[in-house]
Amino acid sequence: MFSKRSVSLLFMLVLIFTWGSSFILMKKSLMFFPSNIVAAYRMTAAFVIMLIPALIYVVKIPRKTFLLLTLSGVLANGIPSFLFAYAQTGIESYVSGILNSTTTLFTLIIGVIFFGYKAKLLSISGVIVGFTGIIGLLAFAGGKSLSFNFGYGGYILVATFTYAININFIKRWLSDVPTLQMVSMVFFVIGIFSSIYLFGFSDFISIAKNTTGSGYGILYMSILGIVGSAIALLMYYHLIKIADILFVASITYMMPVISTLWGISDGEVIGLVHVAYIILILLGVFMVNYHEISNKIKNNVNKNID
Repeated sequence: MFSKRSVSLLFMLVLIFTWGSSFILMKKSLMFFPSNIVAAYRMTAAFVIMLIPALIYVVKIPRKTFLLLTLSGVLANGIPSFLFAYAQTGIESYVSGILNSTTTLFTLIIGVIFFGYKAKLLSISGVIVGFTGIIGLLAFAGGKSLSFNFGYGGYILVATFTYAININFIKRWLSDVPTLQMVSMVFFVIGIFSSIYLFGFSDFISIAKNTTGSGYGILYMSILGIVGSAIALLMYYHLIKIADILFVASITYMMPVISTLWGISDGEVIGLVHVAYIILILLGVFMVNYHEISNKIKNNVNKNID
């Protein structure tokens, strides 16, 4: 009924909007709940929505695969969810969205150092350009002090570093795991621990009962967990399998646009100096991906000619 191309385009647009909007959703959630609860609720919501397939697969998959998927869940979801939520208590949501694009830069660095990836000179230059933009953006974001911004922005860089480890990790050891099985299992163990912490050791119930408007916070966190984590990951992993690199790369480039537009609409201050460093970061990300993208374009052109 629908071609792969149309499905790919739909998934790409949904992911750009969904992940680009996740930073403003975190900001709104933090108006009602502390960062540890926002992160724990997000993981719990994703765990609940993926629980049925997880229970089906957990008894079928080999123990080694289960352990690898659990580790992947910690790297790609557990650690970043807490780091991103805490970071946004000190920096603007649009800065979080921009810094999230550094995942590509860290992926290259880790691939070269630990996984034997051969980097091109342009890619290495892209890393340098990208990190120049990172330093500048953190230094000037919101007009706060340099140390203040680096203190909170550093948490996001650690989170994107774990994202990058996970990407290389998946490519090396988990590329043959089916999409639904992978997504359901990465939330399984971290979801159990998050739900225990959320309902047994945090102030979630007390805040939800006694804080005016907390229902909005719960709504924002639910969207983050169900749509921004569980459903978005299903679409993303499926997109990787059916689309070319141009589509996947476009998500990285367009997400910051959405997060920035949300930030502007919410009154966050963005000056020309911010725009300059944002462009540097995105230029660095593009340079890192340039050879892979151009090779893919050439292969597609050759296929069409043949």
